[in-house]
Amino acid sequence: MTYMSLYNSALIQSDFYPTIVFYYYKQWHSYEMDNHSHPQVEIMYVISGECEIGFEQKRIRMKKGQFILIDSNVKHRLIVRNDQYCRMLNVEFMFSQNSVSIPSVSDLATDDEHLMSFLKCARDFNVLEDSSEVYLILKSLILELDKKEKQNQLMVGLYLCQLLIKIAQLDQEAKQFQSKWNHPYVKKAIHYIHHHYDCSIKVKDIADSVHLHPSYLHRIFKEYTGISIMDYLLSHRIDKAKDLLKRTDIPITEIADYVGMSSGQYFSTLFKKNVGVSPLQFRNETKQVRNHSSIIS
Repeated sequence: MTYMSLYNSALIQSDFYPTIVFYYYKQWHSYEMDNHSHPQVEIMYVISGECEIGFEQKRIRMKKGQFILIDSNVKHRLIVRNDQYCRMLNVEFMFSQNSVSIPSVSDLATDDEHLMSFLKCARDFNVLEDSSEVYLILKSLILELDKKEKQNQLMVGLYLCQLLIKIAQLDQEAKQFQSKWNHPYVKKAIHYIHHHYDCSIKVKDIADSVHLHPSYLHRIFKEYTGISIMDYLLSHRIDKAKDLLKRTDIPITEIADYVGMSSGQYFSTLFKKNVGVSPLQFRNETKQVRNHSSIIS
């Protein structure tokens, strides 16, 4: 195994494969860790509570649903203030040139422009918001690791690949979000939508989250984005549904629930109206494209 930065150019020039070195769940109470560094890349995911991650020149406050990706050999420490707690899931990984029949980081980056861009943008750490997708991948990854069976290595490797792609996607979404929306209340409203689109939410719920009257929020949202709040919510749900249809085998009736629509028939009607084809047609067409691409390659 090789200890290297996540942003080392060798990762996209040669064949390296992510490999888990260490992982654990832990609940911390009133705790301050010593300043330390290690050669592995680390993900610290806040399941509940809150904490701070201290670096040499900065402290980052983190809360439930946030995670931080810390590059190798970066000094840091965990701080949980007095009378507070933080439950975390930690994963540390490095890179190996021994394959377990999974794509290399280079292969993944070649096929995914967001990952390629992410790996070329070096930084000591990166804090991102999760809408549960990264947490689900991490939990699935740990379930496979806990089995401690050789045949599970393939699943572990595939989950790691999925994790890298999802983190790069969230990073890209965060950059677009910061550059696109300038009004603070619009940003807060979109942030709420991105983290609650799987629930049955109304304009009033979104307005309450940013402490504004619904009609006023509706007006400024449309003024700054060009569309209504509910149209934005629908667009975001359709985008998430398309992603699930392309990347998973989750039944279409269940995808409706994943994106906050209780009726499968209503979901299918709205999907076809916005995309031009039914969810089933969309899934079949994207599978055909992937199969055609794999035959060509």
